[in-house]
Amino acid sequence: MERTGENRGELRTARYDPELMVEAYQFQGVMQAFPGHFHEHYVVGFIERGKRNLRYMGQDYLTAPGDLLLFNPGDNHACEGLDGQPLDYRCINIGPDVMKKAAQEMNSSDTLPVFRQPVVFHCELVSDLRELHMMILRGESGVQKEERFYLLLEQLLRNYAESISPTAEDARRAEVREVCDYLAEHLGEPVSLDTLGAVAGLSKYHLLRAFTKGTGITPYSYLETLRIDHAKAMLKRGISVAVVAQESGFSDQSHLTNAFKRFIGLTPGQYQQIFAGEDEKNKGEPDDK
Repeated sequence: MERTGENRGELRTARYDPELMVEAYQFQGVMQAFPGHFHEHYVVGFIERGKRNLRYMGQDYLTAPGDLLLFNPGDNHACEGLDGQPLDYRCINIGPDVMKKAAQEMNSSDTLPVFRQPVVFHCELVSDLRELHMMILRGESGVQKEERFYLLLEQLLRNYAESISPTAEDARRAEVREVCDYLAEHLGEPVSLDTLGAVAGLSKYHLLRAFTKGTGITPYSYLETLRIDHAKAMLKRGISVAVVAQESGFSDQSHLTNAFKRFIGLTPGQYQQIFAGEDEKNKGEPDDK
């Protein structure tokens, strides 16, 4: 578990749970606004203090303590404070592979679930999520924690999610999908609107409009998010921050740190630290998984 104090009494805590294979974050006293971005994982979280304006896939939501937040992988979102109060927030990040396996066992479905709404106002499941989150941060193990996780997930999927087929997951225009694929394949390289326009067969201006309309963010913001996700995967493997910055397309370590903090709320070193215990534990074990 990584804990770090910040300015004005901020505290940011993160832990990876190797049994559930999820990440748990807790932010306390945070004033930071988070720009438009997306994640490769699901986010299940709630606000404990402070009102926030959440912009999710082009729609605005006023969130407050007691509201449950449900974000799907790939969905663009941003938030900023409204009442001048600092943010206290807890969340659990669930990878698509973990979510898909759970959905298969619960619903016999081979497709990934999709949450229908990003905010459930004054949700009674927040208390269950808080208890589970506290167990993860305390490093507890065993059947009680696993029961809480899967029973909560079952309720969330039953009440607020639906299954969609892979062909219906992405309603973006073909040219936008092509640009997304190109950015993913060249995330470590310099790119230009001229190049992206050529990939899509559009002028720079029309490419920018089509991409922003289709994804909710600009091509550069999309590229930044891809680079952050790539950096996270490398940091989990214990690769040095300097090497991660170079391999993920950032100009230098400082550029990576600033972008990581803006999007994730942690520095690369703080994020890497939550996996350090797992690396030590797995040293010397045969790689036969």
